[in-house]
Amino acid sequence: MNTPAERFTLDGSYALETHLRQTCDLVFAGVRALIPADRLEGLLLGGGYGRGEGGVLRTPTGDQPYNDLEFYVFVRGQALLAERQFRQPLHELGERLSPAAGLEVEFKVLTRDKLRRSPVNMFYYDLVLGHRRIAGDDNLLDGCEHHLSATHLPLHESARLLMNRCTGLLYALARLNGPNFTANDADFTGRNLAKAQLAFGDVLLAAQGKYDWSCRERHRRLAALDYTALPWAAPLVAQHAAGVEFKLHPTRSTESQASLAARHQELSALGEKLWLWLEGKRLGRPFATAREYALSGVNKCPETSSLRNRLVNLRAFGAAGLASGRYPRERLFRALPLLLWDRQALTDPTSLAVIQSALRTPVTDLAGVVEAYKTIWNRFN
Repeated sequence: MNTPAERFTLDGSYALETHLRQTCDLVFAGVRALIPADRLEGLLLGGGYGRGEGGVLRTPTGDQPYNDLEFYVFVRGQALLAERQFRQPLHELGERLSPAAGLEVEFKVLTRDKLRRSPVNMFYYDLVLGHRRIAGDDNLLDGCEHHLSATHLPLHESARLLMNRCTGLLYALARLNGPNFTANDADFTGRNLAKAQLAFGDVLLAAQGKYDWSCRERHRRLAALDYTALPWAAPLVAQHAAGVEFKLHPTRSTESQASLAARHQELSALGEKLWLWLEGKRLGRPFATAREYALSGVNKCPETSSLRNRLVNLRAFGAAGLASGRYPRERLFRALPLLLWDRQALTDPTSLAVIQSALRTPVTDLAGVVEAYKTIWNRFN
């Protein structure tokens, strides 16, 4: 298994690398203080820094970290009980360490058995193939070989990544249309544009079994694709190059509202074409427009169990939720395309009714609808 962990970044300064290494030492000490030695089985750093491709923010005072630090704590015992026992203490540890680290420190509790039994997904693929081992034996990930091949990633993983990054575009759109566009709004919008630029190319690769844990290798593969059959997708290469550059060398956007709005419109239009292509491929039927897709009655989460979906809906929405055998994430798949790509969505009675039903809200303005969307997205993204 590939663990490119000699460095946290490609070209960060010695001071930054030292800071990140010392932060990992503090994290390990904190984890050992919380979890008994006979329960702690391993500690991995995932994400960009775990893969050696962490972001380097250049500042007048030197290189600074930018991305979150994502730690995976392997605990012996039953997965659900371990999660309940250690999730909150680890969350509190992350909150204590984050200010000194200069970025958010996050933890996820795992067991080897859960990772071995879990179906293939992009999340575990990235972790197993690219990480920095802070603690644990060499055989910590033995039995997880099924996560090693990108050709096994199901299409709904690509759809989920695309939905999440298009959600970022929706949130940016709400800020671009807000009454007061601040410097923080500009930075937020620029950051979400960059994430979408990277993700759109990644989605195209993943849907064709060509995804890779390294963003640099993904870009090489994307540039090598034959776009004869997908001419609309050729601009993804240049967009992806900008996304890779931002991931490795992020900046804080100071662009004007007008400039960001123009870039948002261009990228959003490309995202719509990618969405319709992917969903047509995944769901086995073509969609000509985002409105047609959103209003279609086709099950947009067919990989989920109807019985389990009813139980999830019951917990989330009460007795009324039992009426639906669809997974709640489908609500996002229905509302997002209308909000992002249908300019008349909030004035057309049919589209508005779909949005309000999906998001369980009576509001009709963009800001209010986006807040309702966030409530469901935060729980089921």
